[in-house]
Amino acid sequence: MKIGLIGLGIMGKPMAKNMLKAGYDLTVYDLNAAAVEEIVAAGAKGAKSPREIGETCDVILTMLPNSPHVKAAVLGEGGVIETVRAGTVLIDMSSINPIASQEIAAALAERGVKMLDAPVSGGEPKAIDGTLSFMVGGDQEVFDTYKPLLETMGASVVRCGEVGAGNTTKLANQVVVALNIAAVSEALMLAKKAGVDPQLVFEAIRGGLAGSTVMDAKAPMMISGNFKPGFKIDLHIKDLQNAIDTAHSVGAPLPMTASVMEILQNLHADGCGQEDHSAMARYYQKLTGTAIGRD
Repeated sequence: MKIGLIGLGIMGKPMAKNMLKAGYDLTVYDLNAAAVEEIVAAGAKGAKSPREIGETCDVILTMLPNSPHVKAAVLGEGGVIETVRAGTVLIDMSSINPIASQEIAAALAERGVKMLDAPVSGGEPKAIDGTLSFMVGGDQEVFDTYKPLLETMGASVVRCGEVGAGNTTKLANQVVVALNIAAVSEALMLAKKAGVDPQLVFEAIRGGLAGSTVMDAKAPMMISGNFKPGFKIDLHIKDLQNAIDTAHSVGAPLPMTASVMEILQNLHADGCGQEDHSAMARYYQKLTGTAIGRD
């Protein structure tokens, strides 16, 4: 089975390395030539275009920033669709609008190609250690066939429904994560302003009902003032915009999500868009003139 991967960003590179470690025959493409060279050095083959990936691979994976990027790589000029063969499967691991997933799947179906939308959660650390969570939409038989491939990159691989269901689930995930990070930021700022050490507050509450994976991952970053991106603010803005657009189309209220979106947009305007989403703590620092940690 020849696998092609389009997209070697923060997440795509470590995911590629995990597939290589599992022994898969992998061909990769990215606009960033240095990223391609790094993965080729690890054992992959390099491709010059998505079109070449479509021509040579049995399973095509995409890991790209947003809907337009996936559509361009798959359906655009020089894209996968120009050369892909009937019977090929495309698995889009990007986080995009569910409607876009369905549109891409419909176009591929006309060429006899099946698709799974399989966005991930866990950020760079879990991409590196192969413990991502996959939320998958698509045909049950296709899911069952390629679940072992996804399990080389993830600890959890769950089918949530038909095509589009994976990205709908990812949007729900991103809402929970964003609101959780904002809540942790507010709570630690409350502690700091009240004269209580945020580190001790974190240690005291992390094992109770307030504790979460988000708190464990992001509170230490806020306390240390380290906002090196595992998942960038600008990408979370993209995800929340997709969530809000989807919510409007189905009549779901997202008032808290909209409030957190304003925090993220404010940070983007302040030049923090390429920092980790834990930099929501900077918003509270801006309001209070006080840093949670050692920033």
